[in-house]
Amino acid sequence: MKEKFLKFMEGRYGVDSFAQFTMAAALICIVVSLFFPGRSVIGAVLNTVGIAAIIYTYFRMLSRNIQKRYAENERYLSRTAGIRQWLKKEKNIMRQRKTHHIYSCPSCGQKIRIPRGKGRIEIDCPKCHTKFIKNS
Repeated sequence: MKEKFLKFMEGRYGVDSFAQFTMAAALICIVVSLFFPGRSVIGAVLNTVGIAAIIYTYFRMLSRNIQKRYAENERYLSRTAGIRQWLKKEKNIMRQRKTHHIYSCPSCGQKIRIPRGKGRIEIDCPKCHTKFIKNS
């Protein structure tokens, strides 16, 4: 069975970042539409948008026009680069908060990482050399 699927997918585009985004957006639309009871217009519109997004995602995944799908994915990645970079940075900061305090310099805003458990410490900003005192 796996060989048949691999043979079917040969020469097709498959899943990329844009496909993952459209599938997640479709799932969110369908789940949110469940919160609008009865024959609500908003619920029907969200459900329709979700189903259309699923159909579009499968169209992209099964497409044999690889160059066009690649260009669509690159356009998506270039437009969301800033957001993805910010989210990655925030995720990294949240991971480091277990072992370090992260302080901002009061004069220039530079973020400074200090290990936890050092007590009262005088911090010298590496960017503007302002000294300030914090408890870590």
